[in-house]
Amino acid sequence: MFGLLRRAKPVLLAPLLELRWDGRELRATCTPGALADIALDLDGCYFTSVAVDAEGRAHCAFPFAPSGTDAVELLLRAGRDGAALVAGPLRLHFGRPGLATASAGARRASLAPLAASCLVPFGRDICAREVVVVVPVHDAPELVERCLAALRAHLDAATRVIVIDDASRDDAIGPLLERAAGFARVLRNDVNRGFTATANRGIAEAGRADVVLLNADTEVGPNWLAGLRRAAHAADDIASATAVSDNAGAFSVPELEQYNPLPPGWTTEHAARAAWQWAGLAYPQLPTGNGFCMYLRRDALDAVGVLDEAAFPQGYGEENDWSQRAAQRGLRHVVAGNVFVRHARSASFGEERRIALGRAGMAILRERWPRYESDVARTLHSYERRVLDWRVRRIHADARGGRAPLQRLLWVGPGAPAWGDAEVWTLRANRTRNELVHAGRIVAASEWVARDPEPSYRTLWDWLQLHAIEALLVTEPRDTVVEILCGLLGIARVRVAEPLAGTAAAALRTAEWLPHARLPDDPAP
Repeated sequence: MFGLLRRAKPVLLAPLLELRWDGRELRATCTPGALADIALDLDGCYFTSVAVDAEGRAHCAFPFAPSGTDAVELLLRAGRDGAALVAGPLRLHFGRPGLATASAGARRASLAPLAASCLVPFGRDICAREVVVVVPVHDAPELVERCLAALRAHLDAATRVIVIDDASRDDAIGPLLERAAGFARVLRNDVNRGFTATANRGIAEAGRADVVLLNADTEVGPNWLAGLRRAAHAADDIASATAVSDNAGAFSVPELEQYNPLPPGWTTEHAARAAWQWAGLAYPQLPTGNGFCMYLRRDALDAVGVLDEAAFPQGYGEENDWSQRAAQRGLRHVVAGNVFVRHARSASFGEERRIALGRAGMAILRERWPRYESDVARTLHSYERRVLDWRVRRIHADARGGRAPLQRLLWVGPGAPAWGDAEVWTLRANRTRNELVHAGRIVAASEWVARDPEPSYRTLWDWLQLHAIEALLVTEPRDTVVEILCGLLGIARVRVAEPLAGTAAAALRTAEWLPHARLPDDPAP
């Protein structure tokens, strides 16, 4: 009886007349002229709106499951936040046709890794190329100080930082940058050259390294550089990768072109770690990056050249123009949705001048690249982008439960520490299987064949990315396969002392952060 109740047919409400699901595409029919669009809520959060044609028909395809799980709850509304078009939430199973009424009180499944994830190809050493972070500075000392403090806290010793003061007028900038000289190379322009020329100076000073352009009014969090690096090197034809933000125009999440407050009580670190773990790796594409936090590959800079400082001296269009030049050469630009960077915006110019500069820059872009705006419109609401925004809405909704995300650490073998202030995941061998375990549950498993171990190594490589491992815990470094794979992906290797009682915070304060394990130059056959 209860099984029949769970599979009860959905009750449609006017003006919805018909609803069909074939396992991949949802089709709805309503009274012609009654609705302009139908909004789809998944698991209680807005996902997208689909247009209704003149005959009252609307449809939405799902190339992959946005939740990463087999099923979600679906509610149709008459426009976003409008009246419900069904009597209650429906159960939608991906890959299985048919809809039924969802069970009352059923627990919503946690987000899971996406089937369409874009992973770094197996064995690619993303740490082989040096990265230089370039921070142009002009006044706004409070924001600059916050930016540099966050950068110092979330950067490994191997990454160079170049801070360039573009002839600031505020007297507080000088002493601030003197203090920053302990971890960054500080340069100064004798006269104000503008943002674009200052950024180009940083690109030149970086030598042969990849470059991250980082605005001085940003605040980075954990894993930000590792995430950008992986996104930029996930495929050979990627020129740039840009972070997402609470306030960065088309790169704002979950709502485009507006300020998005963090969940109550959350810090930038909380939001960054939540995005790292749950936003997913289906990187949306756009015809441009955004210089507030933009990773530029050196091979793309070699092919395209630097930013056009003559046409865009104060910025506001320079990265868009560069991106279009790269696209002409068949290169792509991706949104690293799992990298969250906070952004104050308009710190140096003010809102009024920012708008004026934006209009001037757009006029040049329209003249040079007539298709630019239509390309943005075509890609801005791609399926991958809708999935990203929805997953961030889910993250924010789940944050109301009060629990902030914890760092994920990997332990190999028995004896893993039971720390309450970190997620300690375990990689263990179980006869002919490798198992990834968290909180006593087997999250993933793969077969191990001694005579042909590479498939299991490839699986482990994917697990490290899909499950957002931040650091590998070791008691003694041995350059094992796990350590080498972590090193190639930029995952920190941390030597902790035994016994492993207490808390992760205490253990990591006294831990030794080791160099990445590398592949031998001439590996034995």
